[in-house]
Amino acid sequence: MTTSQTVRRPRRAADRARLATLLGPAFVAAIAYVDPGNVAANVTAGAKYGYLLIWVLVMANAMAVLVQYLSAKLALVTGRSLPELLGERLGEPGRIAFWTQAEIAAAATDLAEVIGGAIALNLLFGVPLVVGGLITGAVSMVLLSVQNRRGQRQFEFVVIGLLAVITLGFVSGLAFTHVSTTGVLGGLVPRFAGRETVLLAASMLGATVMPHAIYLHSALTRDRHGSPSTEPALRRLLRATKWDVVAALAVAGTVNIAMLVLAGAALRGHQGTDTIAGAHSAISATLGPAVGVVFAVGLLASGLASTAVGCAAGAEIMHGLLRARIPMLARRTLTLIPALIVLGIGVDPTLALVVSQVVLSFCIPFALVPLARMTSSSALMGAQRNSPTATLAVWATTAVIVLLNAALIWLTITGG
Repeated sequence: MTTSQTVRRPRRAADRARLATLLGPAFVAAIAYVDPGNVAANVTAGAKYGYLLIWVLVMANAMAVLVQYLSAKLALVTGRSLPELLGERLGEPGRIAFWTQAEIAAAATDLAEVIGGAIALNLLFGVPLVVGGLITGAVSMVLLSVQNRRGQRQFEFVVIGLLAVITLGFVSGLAFTHVSTTGVLGGLVPRFAGRETVLLAASMLGATVMPHAIYLHSALTRDRHGSPSTEPALRRLLRATKWDVVAALAVAGTVNIAMLVLAGAALRGHQGTDTIAGAHSAISATLGPAVGVVFAVGLLASGLASTAVGCAAGAEIMHGLLRARIPMLARRTLTLIPALIVLGIGVDPTLALVVSQVVLSFCIPFALVPLARMTSSSALMGAQRNSPTATLAVWATTAVIVLLNAALIWLTITGG
């Protein structure tokens, strides 16, 4: 072995170690991609239609990788989050209007997350849904206090730990069921089977490419890395960000596909699996109580982590667009109320989760269009503006989402 080879190996090891210390923001954003809304949409799709809609998750995850990277890149180059840049460019009426729709997205997100945590506590301990919603909100406040008191890095460690629990909870069941390889491969072929599959596809898309994660990721990257002062530092951070996004969303994508495949393999044909509680009961009966418990623990971790992340996203949206902040406890209390009302009046919680994801899908273009325009701007991004290929990809992503939503509206109106 030559001296140069001997020197290069420790250097590469040191580079990898430094790279690892830069990872984290994308894993926090990735929690949004495995929240209880995903569970409801994916389990419902798998239980009713088997492997039919796997292609939606694969497509949505590919879109998410592109979108989350562009969100982080925007922050690294400009030193500002997407909401901050929008707040600088919009007049007061525009800022208020944009904030209103973004808050609707954040509220829909929080609804799904709190309901998911409440369902999990009910499944595990028999806690009434309203009480479970209160507990979920309280625990999310504790998680947010970690970020406020200990800093973002400690918050990232806690969230990554919860992501590991989520992964175990939703992937482990595959070891106890037979999965049809042919069926899974067939599910990669894009197609629908009626109006309800379009509704589910829009729900799955809204649960995967989530608007609040786009806003938040830029803020997380800004807070962690700032704006690099030199070109080499910027290139190093962009490279680390690519690895961060790809790794985080590879985990999230695996979890989502595993949920749908598990439901398609083990739950299809079982009665009552169109609700999370019914799916949990069927999983316990089919695969064993232990698998059911692990599934419920994964759902609980999903609800607790995602509601904290969603609340942080809402705070950043308000700060960037309205240049205002309210105490996190007050915000947590206000955003908790709609979920508690839904739980209290007896609305089917799984249906509420699916509908909340459709609402999110309608809000996605409001985040994607400015992101595409800003990251393609030479004046704003300089040499780091999007390549023609990236520009085409992000606009194509936006077009697909808009068309899917338009098809959903048409089929809903016509009853097709």
